[in-house]
Amino acid sequence: MERPGVSGAPAEQLRADAIRAGQGDRLAFHRLVRATARLVLTTVVLEVRDPHLADDLTQETYLRAWRSMGTLNDPGKFNAWLIGIAKSVCVDAHKHRSRKKRTAPQSTDDAKSNEHLIRDPGPDPLEQLSQSDRREQLLAALESLPMAQKQVLSMRYLAGADYETIAAQLNLTDGALRGHLHRGLAALRENFPALSPTGHRPA
Repeated sequence: MERPGVSGAPAEQLRADAIRAGQGDRLAFHRLVRATARLVLTTVVLEVRDPHLADDLTQETYLRAWRSMGTLNDPGKFNAWLIGIAKSVCVDAHKHRSRKKRTAPQSTDDAKSNEHLIRDPGPDPLEQLSQSDRREQLLAALESLPMAQKQVLSMRYLAGADYETIAAQLNLTDGALRGHLHRGLAALRENFPALSPTGHRPA
């Protein structure tokens, strides 16, 4: 039996979409975007710790990916290739912001006038998280976890993904997913008691 991949689709179908996208098929690429959007978003937000900027950089990640699809040597490794692009986009963003601070710091008025360029008008888990006083503490706590636990908890509590989506995008069985959730939450409760586990218990 073929193991499911992203979004519950067979791995071979995902590979086929990556091949088609590499040949210029926009519909195939859109399917890949829908399949990996939450994974990319959580990867980026953990890198930049700014939900609004993360949304912007996620879009930039997919723009670069579309322009570079022809360079993907192994379509079966699309996810890993895409995450590499996302991290490169984050590095470039850090460099750009550092240069901007050194040359021409943005005034408060300018910052306010540009908010509409990166602010998503619709409510989403990241918007809600950005309004929480505990956002930085939560991000720091997640960074302390092993990679598998960090990915699972980030997708669940930063991007609001359901269990089926998380399992599909990370290619995990239901048992493995729940194991990572339980161990990750236990570590957070032990090492960061100020982070209340209320509402964070997996079903």
